[in-house]
Amino acid sequence: MAALDFRPPGPTLRAFMRDDSYFRGIQGPVGSAKSTTCAIEIMRRAAAQRPGKDKLRRSRWVVVRNTYAELRTTTIKTWLMWFPENDWGHFAWSAPPTHHIRKAEIDLEVIFLALDKPEDIKKLLSLEVTGAWLNEARELDKAIVDGATQRVGRYPSKSQGGPSWYGVIADTNAPSENHWWSFMSGQVPLPEWMPEDDKLTMRKPAGWTFYLQPGAYTEVMDPSGALIGYAPNPLAENVENLPEGYYEQQMQGKTRAYIRAYVCNKLATLNAGKMVYPSFRREIHVARETIIPYPGVDLIVGIDFGRTPAAAVCQHYRGRWLVLGELITENTNARKFAEELKAYLHRKFPNSQCRFYGDPAGDHRPQTEDETPFRILRAAGINAYPTHSNDPLLRIEAVTLPLERLADGVPAFVVDPSCTTLISGFEGGYHFRRLQVSGEPRYDDSPHKNSFSHVHDALQYAFLGGGEGRRLISGPERPVPVVAPRHYNVLARTHSRMRAAP
Repeated sequence: MAALDFRPPGPTLRAFMRDDSYFRGIQGPVGSAKSTTCAIEIMRRAAAQRPGKDKLRRSRWVVVRNTYAELRTTTIKTWLMWFPENDWGHFAWSAPPTHHIRKAEIDLEVIFLALDKPEDIKKLLSLEVTGAWLNEARELDKAIVDGATQRVGRYPSKSQGGPSWYGVIADTNAPSENHWWSFMSGQVPLPEWMPEDDKLTMRKPAGWTFYLQPGAYTEVMDPSGALIGYAPNPLAENVENLPEGYYEQQMQGKTRAYIRAYVCNKLATLNAGKMVYPSFRREIHVARETIIPYPGVDLIVGIDFGRTPAAAVCQHYRGRWLVLGELITENTNARKFAEELKAYLHRKFPNSQCRFYGDPAGDHRPQTEDETPFRILRAAGINAYPTHSNDPLLRIEAVTLPLERLADGVPAFVVDPSCTTLISGFEGGYHFRRLQVSGEPRYDDSPHKNSFSHVHDALQYAFLGGGEGRRLISGPERPVPVVAPRHYNVLARTHSRMRAAP
């Protein structure tokens, strides 16, 4: 049998391999030996499989990546580096790529599949496997994970001895804050707006374990919390097997989001185009703890309509914008959204006085509908009004100006850490999509419509309705007397008294 000498290069990787949990996930920086460990784990489990009556240790695995290109150039490349054909037998590249290894008593079949969309789960339906390896899970939909869990433990059959162990292993670089991995691993609490049925799918089941490797580097902050640089992490794993200066080269010319995800192993949204708000800085604009609303000051709620309606809850006081909460729905009509919005506000901001603003297009009735979204909201007791403009450039500028200014010596914009979708959107999820043209990079004129855009549209309507539109057109508005005192602490544990707008 071909020699295989592998020792997990770090305590996190050792603990991962020793674990017998049904689902094991490991998150770490690039170059930390996550994928190599998962590849070796497949062979280790194959060697530990109990033999059947014919003395063969049978097992079958499926290895999943998001695209065939990534599967071929990364996942399969890693696999063949450890299990080359000249030592472990012929690798069949015909679809689906398969490596059938027969060494001594081991009979191992490894099938490689690209499953980048939920509908691709049908590729799994005919498989009966011992285990599944989900490579770079940040790129996989939760539905694919669920499909994989349905197919494991079905090989070998009971007549052949049954599997000694079965389950799913997964590895990934750090995902965004609103990714299923972030919720299930416990790195991000489940959002309050998430429906209970969806929360059930995002809670970590019994028998699931997640491992978090140390970052290769750590962020260095000044006393005010601003990023000033990066420092090597003495706890980093697998560094001894990397070229000297590997991570320094990885960080050169990269964005902070890239360094956070791939080097520091911190949750981050990687920019898929040109950021809409390049002036946003997490260390400056995200509060370090829950923001408590100023008492006696109206909440300003921005609303975006459509089949994925969303709301952003804000407050404007003494030139500062506080973004307090977000409500995000999917495949929801205006009537259902109105009820969900009312329930969310009463639960999170009891007895609140609110002003509601939304997309002006919501006041126009489609030919196929009897009511407009605004009329439906008003019938439900939410007196929402259209903003004076729907110009995307004006809406974006209404948010950009507070991001870039100070009020009383502090940032004029701060967002509650619970607003994970808004924050991820600010860090690049909400972006201008790059056009597929040669030469100088070019981008769409309007932000790309995706899971981040709806709540960001809602935020823009809140800022326009709250006065930033007037500031853009006529300059700074005159201060308006408010109830809250100047010395009020926005982070104090005080409940505000509010009521529904008339």
